[in-house]
Amino acid sequence: MPPKLKHKKIRILIADDEKNFSSIVKEELAQDGLYVETASNGKEALLCLQQGEFDVILLDINMPHLNGIEVLNNYQRDDLPPEFIIVTGNASVPTAIEAMKLGAYDYITKPCKIEKLKVLIQKAWDKRMIRRDNLIFRSRLIDDTEIATKNPVMLEILDTAKMIAKANLSVLISGESGTGKELMARFIHESSRRAGGSFIAFNAGAIPDSILESELFGYEKGAFTGADRNKPGYFELADRGTLFLDEIGDISPSMQAKLLRSIETNKFFKVGGTKEIEVDIRIIAATNKDLKKEVEANRFRHDLFYRLGAMNIHLPPLKERRGDIPLLVEKFLVAERERKKVDGDVLKRLIAYSWPGNIRELKNIIQRAIILCKNEIITIKDLPLEFQNPVEIAWTGVGAGLKPAPVSTIQEVEKEHIKGIMKQVDGHRGKASQILGINPKTLYRKIKEYGLE
Repeated sequence: MPPKLKHKKIRILIADDEKNFSSIVKEELAQDGLYVETASNGKEALLCLQQGEFDVILLDINMPHLNGIEVLNNYQRDDLPPEFIIVTGNASVPTAIEAMKLGAYDYITKPCKIEKLKVLIQKAWDKRMIRRDNLIFRSRLIDDTEIATKNPVMLEILDTAKMIAKANLSVLISGESGTGKELMARFIHESSRRAGGSFIAFNAGAIPDSILESELFGYEKGAFTGADRNKPGYFELADRGTLFLDEIGDISPSMQAKLLRSIETNKFFKVGGTKEIEVDIRIIAATNKDLKKEVEANRFRHDLFYRLGAMNIHLPPLKERRGDIPLLVEKFLVAERERKKVDGDVLKRLIAYSWPGNIRELKNIIQRAIILCKNEIITIKDLPLEFQNPVEIAWTGVGAGLKPAPVSTIQEVEKEHIKGIMKQVDGHRGKASQILGINPKTLYRKIKEYGLE
């Protein structure tokens, strides 16, 4: 029994003038759930390549009008071209090797076994996915997806996010700027069945419609001045993965309509394109606006709002989770590969600050302090001026509020944090260890270490 291809929805074009060969191969591949089109000559093949998106091309060397070599020479390469597999008779092997020098992936001779052809298609597709991932990597650096928190509200949100991740529904993440909406979107992606696919993040706010449309959907060569090659958009790059649209509340009404249709159908047209492209993506959107109020004010489409908000997550500002600041500081130090430590007075000032810029502001301040700090310990003088003045308040535990506290070290902050959690759960160590995100043995050791028994 022929092996089945691992990945469904591989888009294949068979360019061969032998109708019997094309028909048999198309039927075999279609049984595996692949999308297959055929072309009976070189001109038809070029037309299909101009109008559609394909992952793998089975290209016959000897065809009327234009042969395989001529097709390769006339095909306009784009940023993410398909992989060409040359199909040839034994007598044409030298020509097939010439085709590989022009960029073809490999060749196979007729008659060929369908099992061998499927293996070759799979390898060609895998290579294209590697090139796609490299293209994504070059355009978008991936941040650490770990969410550092011991805050009960955030832990509950993470549990909810894990359950949401299992469903293949759109998600709307709301919260102030800098609260970690993209990080939450990545967390949902990594917790979902799409984790093996791409995660594409795109800020849709304050971008003109003409640019926004071409960025999201891509464009064809000649679609506008400067479009000198075909370019895939983020919808296409996110195929079989997740597309994160940040600042969704800022896009124009006309673009909202186009986006709604693409989200509803998973289909779109490239700018300047005439053929509809189908993708398999999950949309996660984010906003710092109250979209319900935007809908009431007729600035945001109600149908798009409900389509995006099949699942909703709201992230609290940093001032409501100050107990996480020591964790976040440590995370940022590790991310910068620094062995520097933070002075207890610095931590005290950071915990007491109101953080209008939320986690993003905290990260910027730590990065600034690392640059300015000449020693191994980051002190008050390494902080911005607004932190230089004495502050007499510090965070003393979840739910405890802000009040005077003699916090001078990270260990004392941790002690007060554990103390606050233990008080909140009436001394139940099992519940406390879950909230703190540590195992019961570690909690027991810290309780003894800090004299909290």
